[in-house]
Amino acid sequence: MRKLVYFIGVSIDGMIAGPGGETDFHPLDPDMVTHVRAEFPETMPAHIRPLIGMAVDTPNKRYDTVIMGRTTYSIPLAEGVPDPYPHLRQYVVSRSLTEADPAVTLVPGDPLALARQLKAEDGLDIWLCGGADLAGQLLPEIDELVVKSYPVAAGGGVPMFRDGFGPRAFTPVEVLTFGHGGTITTYRPRVAARISSDASR
Repeated sequence: MRKLVYFIGVSIDGMIAGPGGETDFHPLDPDMVTHVRAEFPETMPAHIRPLIGMAVDTPNKRYDTVIMGRTTYSIPLAEGVPDPYPHLRQYVVSRSLTEADPAVTLVPGDPLALARQLKAEDGLDIWLCGGADLAGQLLPEIDELVVKSYPVAAGGGVPMFRDGFGPRAFTPVEVLTFGHGGTITTYRPRVAARISSDASR
């Protein structure tokens, strides 16, 4: 079964964006950018690839599907880009949107059901792009977190998750550190240790 992966950038106080959706306060490091382009090429929208010296037809490496919420989808829409990831199957979870580009599938219903359906299919992994409300709803189905942590405190804004209190334990399995002090950490759900009957005596 393929994984649902929340690949996201955050400040050190856990904000994926400022109060108005700002992300330009995240300091960039050339080595981190190079790593992301090489290891997660499908996360680069098609319309910005020529601007960063990346071939538009760069093949997917990890994901073949993206799930995003309405607010996340509204960012490329505001730039006049209704089909930001033509190299991926695109799903937008929204009860308010009534139409989208033909390449984008609107999902007005339960995102958990969508995630379970997609995970049961064959293929590469599924990228959960954001935002906070959708990630909060999908937290029980997330199989991996890939967190780009930038060395800056936002002081407020949009958190990684926003759907009420419901702790879920994760274990870091890889940490990469870059020149500006930022990291990319991969987490997987923690499996509760079983206590044998002998050990409990």
